[in-house]
Amino acid sequence: MKALGHGGIRLLLACVPLATTYAHTRNIERRNGNTVPAPVVAGVSQYWEGNDGPWSSFAIQVGKTAQNVRVFPSTASTTTWVVENVGCPSDAPSNCEDSRGGAFNKNTSLTWVPNSIFEIGIGENLGFDVFGDFGFDTVTLGWLGSGGPTVEHSIVAGIGDTTLTWLGVLALNPRPTNFSTFVNNPQVSFIQALRNQNAIPSVSWSYTAGASYRFNKVFGSLVIGGYDTSRFTYSNMTFPFYEDISRDLLVGIQKITSDATTTPLLSDGVFAFIDSTIPYIYLPLETCQEFEKAFGLIWNSTRELYLVNSTLHSSLLKTNPNITFTLGTTASGGDTVDIILPYAAFDLNVSWPYVSDTSYYYPLKRATNSTQYTLGRAFLQEAYLIADYERSNFSVFPCKWEANAQSTIVAIPSINDTTTSNNTTTPATPHSAKSSISVGLIVGIVIGALVVIAIAAFLIWYFFRRRLCCGKPSELDADETARIAAAATTPQVQPLKVVPGGELDSTDIHELPGHHKFGVLEAPGDVEAYAKMSEMEGEVPAQMHRGRVREVFEMDAVMPVMPPAHSTSPSSSQRQLMETQDLPASGHVEAMEMESRFMHTEEDEVRQSEAGPGISRLHVEEGGLDR
Repeated sequence: MKALGHGGIRLLLACVPLATTYAHTRNIERRNGNTVPAPVVAGVSQYWEGNDGPWSSFAIQVGKTAQNVRVFPSTASTTTWVVENVGCPSDAPSNCEDSRGGAFNKNTSLTWVPNSIFEIGIGENLGFDVFGDFGFDTVTLGWLGSGGPTVEHSIVAGIGDTTLTWLGVLALNPRPTNFSTFVNNPQVSFIQALRNQNAIPSVSWSYTAGASYRFNKVFGSLVIGGYDTSRFTYSNMTFPFYEDISRDLLVGIQKITSDATTTPLLSDGVFAFIDSTIPYIYLPLETCQEFEKAFGLIWNSTRELYLVNSTLHSSLLKTNPNITFTLGTTASGGDTVDIILPYAAFDLNVSWPYVSDTSYYYPLKRATNSTQYTLGRAFLQEAYLIADYERSNFSVFPCKWEANAQSTIVAIPSINDTTTSNNTTTPATPHSAKSSISVGLIVGIVIGALVVIAIAAFLIWYFFRRRLCCGKPSELDADETARIAAAATTPQVQPLKVVPGGELDSTDIHELPGHHKFGVLEAPGDVEAYAKMSEMEGEVPAQMHRGRVREVFEMDAVMPVMPPAHSTSPSSSQRQLMETQDLPASGHVEAMEMESRFMHTEEDEVRQSEAGPGISRLHVEEGGLDR
């Protein structure tokens, strides 16, 4: 019993870390797999491109068989756009299709469902009048084979315009789209479709455009359903969505200043819409004129751009002025957050069709009215934007620049998620994020402890039960001993059992089926002889084997004589003689009985060695189950 007890303790101690880890892992998998899916980190294409950049693009696949295209995220669009062949006319550069992120051919897609031609619906307030060939097709995030999520029957528009955007766009606005071809049947957006199929934890996203001038070029970041804490500096500022859903990401620009001048570039606050579809920053005419005075910019009315010649470019690089945008929820007063842009953020290049070759330009645009005030992709090089459409708010933080920073992705929980008590505005503070992780760890430890207790209770019950059922054998009384001794003196003739090719009265040893490997096998209930113990010249002490009491059984008195240890298989004549002769006297029977006991002990040891590991494995497996 002691040996079993020590083995049970060792088994229990081995199960403690296993059960705790298993329970905690299952808890995480259950949350991530069934209840709270992980955020989706969109894969960057690792290209810097665009005819008004360079900008960091992202990879998507459209259609079946999938066609790889590169796009820019659009914080305003509800539909995904891809460039078609008509987007590269005859006078376009020879590398037009590749420079536009790749052209999509709807005729080679097996899943393309045509709709009709409609206006894009973006940039109309800025003077853009763009149409697209709308339809439905399969859209997957990332390159082919990257394992990104897929949305079937997603809204896709083929564009050929060269003025609004050079690459296609990935729609981040989750609002549905109404088509006149689908009366009273709004079509689901890409982001909402991901949420509907439980691919993201909530209808939310975070985005920053990246900066080619930082370190060794820092790519953009797009996290759907969460945010990356390594990319921004936290501040306690949250903006409510604007009542006009087409301009929901509206912020108050309270002032704009620069270290190159003591005069504010913007002193009277205005409201501006954040839209990554376009690269420009649209500001009031008076503000643009202050920029002109401070940095020597010249407005080109023909191209409607601030083109920068090489002399001015060298001067601005040398002075490297910073421009600070002070944002708030109102045009003046209240909490604010500063977004500082170095001159490098405005040091961009423009090419065909704006100019025949290439030129430096400053991404500042003159707005004709207040509806045009916009903070475009140039602003998002230094700003990190988080939008939560379930709580109708968003946040703007300054980007954090640390070399070789490791991404830390945090999920934004759904407002309907009952597994978390934090139902407040996102993002959570760093302290809140740590608390969430600690709760998960605590739950795992509790479940692991319960599993360990259950295993311990089962082992204790099992070992005591075995001890009770396998107690010491009782000693035969005198009458029973005399009866057996008398029976032993009366020899009986019994035919010998000969197995071809084996020893006399031998049998093959086979492994018992798994369900028989529990304890010592009992003899059949109808054989009385197996239930009695024989006695040799006095009392027979209870035999011990490895610390356990072992029962000893007597063989039938009619058992044939065992051959000597050195003998071989008998010949045919010997067999006939043995079949006709009487059995030896009791002395030989006792010798045969000792041999039988020895053989019984070896066989039982084989069975016990086979049964023992099976029992241990069963306990471990049952203990690890998470019911």
